[in-house]
Amino acid sequence: QKKVQWKMASAFGSKLPHLGTSAVRFADNVKVISGGSLELKFFEPGALVPALECFDAVSRGSVESCWTTPGYHTGKYPALAFFTTVPFGPQVGEFLAWKWFGGGNELRNEIYAKHNLIAFDCFSIGPETSGWFRKEVKNVAELKGIKMRFFGLGAQVMQKLGVNTQLLAAADIYPALERGVIDATEFSMPTMDIALGFHQIAKNNYYPGWHQQVSVSELLMNKAEWEKLSEQHKRIIQVALNDSVIHTYVETEAKNPPVMLEMKEKHKVNNRRWSDDDLRIFEKAWLQVLAEESAKDATFKKVADHYLNWRQTYKIWGDAQELKTTYQK
Repeated sequence: QKKVQWKMASAFGSKLPHLGTSAVRFADNVKVISGGSLELKFFEPGALVPALECFDAVSRGSVESCWTTPGYHTGKYPALAFFTTVPFGPQVGEFLAWKWFGGGNELRNEIYAKHNLIAFDCFSIGPETSGWFRKEVKNVAELKGIKMRFFGLGAQVMQKLGVNTQLLAAADIYPALERGVIDATEFSMPTMDIALGFHQIAKNNYYPGWHQQVSVSELLMNKAEWEKLSEQHKRIIQVALNDSVIHTYVETEAKNPPVMLEMKEKHKVNNRRWSDDDLRIFEKAWLQVLAEESAKDATFKKVADHYLNWRQTYKIWGDAQELKTTYQK
């Protein structure tokens, strides 16, 4: 059949573990599976589109697709953050169940359809850490007044606690941390954070990632271009994306433990854990953000209510299967 070549801009560099490497792997899979009749050519962040500006470029059709995350489009619609990750949210099974079978992704594409866009999930990753700090943070009260790179709905939680947050693309974080433009940062997980060099400046890495227990990103596509594809090409993209979702999640779970140990033993990073009292404060601030944003933004409320209703439905199954006793140490 007719050969189709798309440009695929990326919000993540090709060498960045998981986020970028998954894009290169996906593009290769599509080319091989299609016998070369479909090609999505990977472009580094900034080569065609700045890392955080895929939405408009794909909507206009200046690029056909972008390997990105809904959380980077929250300046357009704050509700889109729900389709990447939610503070104190579910594990990957429950989250994808909502997105794929519970109507979550249909809500996302309702929003995107207004802008000639459509998306499918492109990868998922495991829990993140909750931040890199130069000095030990003994309690949440000590966060007040610091400048910190933070992502998604978690950034609004941090703002509630007096943190001055800003969203930076991966490549911009280290220089900002080095120059003192920011005092601290969260980005992702040990395998990515070590590649970005945060441990060279900040030696205190906090757990758990209450703001991102699981994160899911997307292949954002121009809807008109998607509809021009043959049914075979559409199916190849969808199957290759589903493969990427599970492959990337399992890869993060496999590779992070030894890197976390390397950070501690080789780079003298202090792997610290928030106290239960601190986590309760984070959760209380999240519930305040949830209520306030729902009150002022109808789209946010629609998505939030849908997500919360799903979690309530799922709870009967989740609670029934929870193992509360440690049988083996």
